[in-house]
Amino acid sequence: MSAPNKSYDPVEVETLKPEEIERMRDEALAAFAAADSLDALHEAKVAHTGPASPLALANREIGALPPQAKAEAGKRVGQARGAVNKALGGRQGELEAERDARVLVEESVDVTLPYDRVPAGARHPLTTMMERVSDVFVSMGYEIAEGPEAEAEWFNFDALNFTPDHPARQMQDTFFVQGPAGDDAESGVILRTHTSPVQVRALLDRELPVYIVCPGRVYRTDELDATHTPVFHQIELLAVDEGLTMADLKGTLDHMVRSLFGADMKTRLRPNYFPFTEPSAEMDMLCYVCKGESVGNPDRPCRTCSSEGWIELGGCGMVNPRVLTACGVDPEKYSGFAFGFGIERMLMFRHNVEDMRDMVEGDVRFTRPFGMEI
Repeated sequence: MSAPNKSYDPVEVETLKPEEIERMRDEALAAFAAADSLDALHEAKVAHTGPASPLALANREIGALPPQAKAEAGKRVGQARGAVNKALGGRQGELEAERDARVLVEESVDVTLPYDRVPAGARHPLTTMMERVSDVFVSMGYEIAEGPEAEAEWFNFDALNFTPDHPARQMQDTFFVQGPAGDDAESGVILRTHTSPVQVRALLDRELPVYIVCPGRVYRTDELDATHTPVFHQIELLAVDEGLTMADLKGTLDHMVRSLFGADMKTRLRPNYFPFTEPSAEMDMLCYVCKGESVGNPDRPCRTCSSEGWIELGGCGMVNPRVLTACGVDPEKYSGFAFGFGIERMLMFRHNVEDMRDMVEGDVRFTRPFGMEI
């Protein structure tokens, strides 16, 4: 058995000659420099640093060398591979920077352009106003009550002390949906003319005391013009408890007006007549524009209140004992107060809307200035 060849010169191994190692290194550096994309660089990386690359194959030849020759050959191959890896990392950094710069240009977004061709709409101010008024009373402990818009005549008229020959029951004021079902029937179906039927239903369905507020849509056969519409919104309040008086009603109205129009606002009550309240009154509030200073002052006229100093807001009064009796409530033990007004009218007062038709035409130029308040 022969001894190891200790006199073997590594220079005699073709792949480990200095000039061969330099050639492999230079070919790798040139391939990396010529790569014009990350994909091309990846192909060059596999070809010149992968397991089958020339330098990797040369590195394998070192293991067959005698011990005294391995160090020099290993140093030569290691330096070449180190230079190749350094060049690879540098070129990869350059190509990634070029890619990022290109993406910033090609995929840039002009944030000053409109993000959507469809302009944003807005919440309808009638909805916002109705919820705002409701919130005033909810904060006082009242509950929201709702009822059907197609209502029986009994709930809309009879239970509220409207006599059979009352003008409001005639065709010129009421939309009739269906007449009495038979000869013995006493009530047909109509589109409710006010939200008061909700109060009747609440008294029939709920345990006393009752404190409710009833917002909703109502219908009357009015012509559509600047101040009238056949479909509009009302909000009514009903409180039935032991010992309620007109003083409680006045205090409630004062709180509502101050919450909606300012802490310095005042109200007044003028005698009036409504079938479902007794005594009845019209509620006026101090003109929020002139605060009454235009009265008798021709130098400072006010178009909002016509220089009268007061604005009519709605009707109110103590619940008529006949209404309580119709709803099964003992008028000797319980009393109550109610009031109601139109949301459209309040919106006109609060925001100086001059034409009620603007509220129903669906033009976003009217609703958008009110925004998306929730």
